[in-house]
Amino acid sequence: MVRERRIGVFGGTFDPPHVGHLVAAVNVAHQLGLDHVLFVVANVPWQKVGMREISREADRLAMVELAVDGREDLSASAIENQRGGDSITADTLEDLIPLYPDHDLVVILGSDAAAGVGTWKRGEDLKSLARMAVVDRPGTTGKRPPEGFSYEVVPCPLMDISSSDIRERSRANLPIDYMVPDAVREYIETRRLYRP
Repeated sequence: MVRERRIGVFGGTFDPPHVGHLVAAVNVAHQLGLDHVLFVVANVPWQKVGMREISREADRLAMVELAVDGREDLSASAIENQRGGDSITADTLEDLIPLYPDHDLVVILGSDAAAGVGTWKRGEDLKSLARMAVVDRPGTTGKRPPEGFSYEVVPCPLMDISSSDIRERSRANLPIDYMVPDAVREYIETRRLYRP
């Protein structure tokens, strides 16, 4: 029997990407037998607009590229930037389907995001477009998608690291070593991201 080919779609603001994102991606890929994981960098993360300052998409994409450099099974995707406008997961999946016609798409989500998927723009359309892989995050363990969504819970090490904490530490000139890959830390420091 030929094994089904599957692509993981891990969308996010990635401001910045950190080791928790990478650990989640490789664990989901291993557990579900994914052939590849795309880190889809949000163009306009509409749920966060107006809540805080968001780094330029070019910087966030560059950091993801640095984070996954050297891994053949992980890559950064600028598909949402190329489309422009708000980042809507259903739109992204519809753009990816013709690019990967022989693959099933698996959306990778933290449990906090999964619990709110019913409130997303075109959220209901995800039911027919992809399965979901739900990863618990510290403080949100046990949260799941609403009824009717197809998903699988993937056990991963719980890493209490967040992009918001990294941004705060950077603003305060505190070390972020080992919270992000070295190349990402160097990029943040060189570009003075998150500094006042």
